[in-house]
Amino acid sequence: MGNKLIVATRNPDKLIELRRILEAGRVPVDVGDLSEFPDLPEIAETGLTFTENALIKARAVAAFTGLPAVADDSGLCADALNGMPGVLSARWSGRHGDDGANLQLVLGQLADVPVEHRGAQFACAAALVLPSGAEHVTEGLLGGTLTTAPRGTNGFGYDPIFVPEGAQLTTAEMSPADKDKISHRGRAFRALAPIIAALLGS
Repeated sequence: MGNKLIVATRNPDKLIELRRILEAGRVPVDVGDLSEFPDLPEIAETGLTFTENALIKARAVAAFTGLPAVADDSGLCADALNGMPGVLSARWSGRHGDDGANLQLVLGQLADVPVEHRGAQFACAAALVLPSGAEHVTEGLLGGTLTTAPRGTNGFGYDPIFVPEGAQLTTAEMSPADKDKISHRGRAFRALAPIIAALLGS
């Protein structure tokens, strides 16, 4: 596998997820992440949409590494919160990446919201940027409802309070394979996989 692709993350769960999807699609690409580039400067996610943030990250990583880069930006969009936390999902409580605090804040904000108004969706934009400057973006959405208390220990982020449409389990109660099949990130990455195969898989 001579073709190398860098995922713009230090989150091992995201790296594993993309590797699983590319392997399932038989895309012969070697996937690494930002742990291989400890001197990469922090990338400020200043976009107002998931697509803008995904492109900001992928462009920065492709420019720094000279390798094709994939980045995603995703979040929880709660109907009762007018689509928030949205792009602020990872830092909703004020500290970036504090999953527990973010989750508890959303639950607190929805404490008085009845079940019929607890609709939400996970949204994800995934971007592929090549050193040549070529760019491709795919999107994935997963609709569902929010629980009143966390359930399950798989997954990360808001998974313990999100029940997908037609499901009984939260995405944190599902197996990784089952979650991959329906997840917003899985859908965005799967849509990106044939583009990666066409551009890098030869």
